[in-house]
Order: sequence, then C-alpha cells, then structure tokens
Amino acid sequence: MAEETDEKKEEEMLLIPRDTYLVSGIHIGTSVCTKFMEPFKYRVRNDGIYVLDVNATDERIRVAASFISRFEPSKVAVFATRQYASVPSTKMARLAGFKVIPGRFIPGTLTNPSYEGYIEPEVVILTDPRADKQALTEASSRGVPVVALCDTDNTTNFVDLIIPVNNKGRKSLAQVYYLLTREILRARGELGDTEELPATVDDFAFKLLRD
Repeated sequence: MAEETDEKKEEEMLLIPRDTYLVSGIHIGTSVCTKFMEPFKYRVRNDGIYVLDVNATDERIRVAASFISRFEPSKVAVFATRQYASVPSTKMARLAGFKVIPGRFIPGTLTNPSYEGYIEPEVVILTDPRADKQALTEASSRGVPVVALCDTDNTTNFVDLIIPVNNKGRKSLAQVYYLLTREILRARGELGDTEELPATVDDFAFKLLRD
C-alpha cells in the first residue's frame, strides 16, 4: 500500500502522465549507453536497447525551462539539424520568441562576424550534440551556455545542461519541445501555472506524408 501511495505521488508530480511520456517514446534510447548518459539510464531491455529514466527527463525539462526563461527571448538560439526536429524547434521558437536555425548549420554562424547570418546568442538549445556538433563547437568556443537534448549514445562534452531524451523519434521530439516551450512560458509568467499552450503536441510534430 505504501508503494502504491509513493507511485501515485510521483505520478502527480510529473509534468504530464507517465503513460503520455511512454506513448511518445521519449524514454527509448539506443543500443549504446555512454558514460556521460549512465546517470540517466533506467534499465536495459532484453533486446539490448537502453531505456531512459522518465523522472530524470521530467526533472531536466523543468530545470532547463527555468534556466532558459531568464534570458531575453531574442538572445536564445535553437539549432536542429535533424529533420524530425525542424518543425518542433520552429514551433517553439515562434511561440517563445527565439531565433531558430533548422537544417544545416553554416560554419561561422556563431564565430564569424563577417558572415551575413552571424548571430550572438546568450544561450543555445541543441537537438543532438552529434548532429549539431558544429553549433556545439562554436558555442563552446565563445563560452555560450549549451542546453542539449541527449540520447543514450551521446557524448556530452561542452554541454552545460543535459535533457535526457530520445532525440531521434518524431513523436518524442514533438513531446519534449512542447513541454519545454510550455514550461518556459510558464516560468516567464506568460502562461498560468496550469495553463496550456495555444497549440497541441501534434502541432509540434514533423508531418509524414501519410499524416
């Protein structure tokens, strides 16, 4: 009975129901788990796939939102090389007032003032430290804090704040970007503590042809 009570309290403390997290696949990692991501590992499935701890994901979304909310929106830059991240990152940027650069990162974007697309953010959000490696390298060289969505196979050198999450899945990326956006706006006081975004998780999802 005590165990059931603890589980209920834990469930009530999550940003969304645990089942909603699980349906999105936000916890599904890869067959590799680096030493950097060990602290966020929940278990290993029989097929060798590592599973992330949903509680850790939930906690880090809150921490990241609180941190990001302290910056002037125009000084926050979001980079998303992965195709499935193009829509959710753009949706977040529009709702929160951030600068977004989906698709290929042009070298010099953060380091070359003579480049016409040069920007000087005070914090950057990356979808994947590997796919967004150039953005990570340039942000680090300038001392710009980096918040990154990290899967079990990621190395996290130069990442200042890790959000452990399946950063490859279409539904997972929609869910995490939705929650991050909502919590940032709540932290900024632009949404009430229980108020929802004027958009659904589906609005954050990259659309497939069959959709």
